[in-house]
Amino acid sequence: MADKGLVLILGGASSGKSLFAEELAAEAGGPVTYMATSAPGDDEMIRRVATHRERRPADWATVEETLQIPEIIARLGQETGILLIDCLTGWLSNMLLDDRLPHPGASDSEKEEYIKSRVEDLAWAAGKSGATVLVVSNEVGLGLVPPYPLGRLFRDVSGNANRFLASVADEVFLVVAGLAVEIKSRAVNVSCKL
Repeated sequence: MADKGLVLILGGASSGKSLFAEELAAEAGGPVTYMATSAPGDDEMIRRVATHRERRPADWATVEETLQIPEIIARLGQETGILLIDCLTGWLSNMLLDDRLPHPGASDSEKEEYIKSRVEDLAWAAGKSGATVLVVSNEVGLGLVPPYPLGRLFRDVSGNANRFLASVADEVFLVVAGLAVEIKSRAVNVSCKL
């Protein structure tokens, strides 16, 4: 893993991507700050969050933030060795579902443009950071096309964000069934506009 820079870890639900990211962070040595983006809204999500909290080493700092991820990277990136963001798609979902963003009554296209700019902010903050920034994200484009507009918008926003971050990341891993493969070095095309 790179000493500093941006590392994207992609995988499906329960693929082992978070565990792999945590292993990378632990192996890197130095201080780790875990940035949790989840906004648990039901009992099942509360249990998932508790499971993630329990398995983190006691010496890792934890920041729970649902929206201001680029700002926290900019602030903490100068103070820590590893910033682990789990997960990008949770953060995207938080922005997509927040009725105040980018302003009350925003259209889907305005919301999508706002989210694109925030993903660019994240990439910029990671690039300026002195830390290694690990970003965990769900690969949501391998399943069925969602039958409702919000699901399709989420899939498209997530796919575009993953594709953009993969193009600017120093390393990209894909985790399938608990097995991680570094894929950026094997890619034929690596450029992408958001």
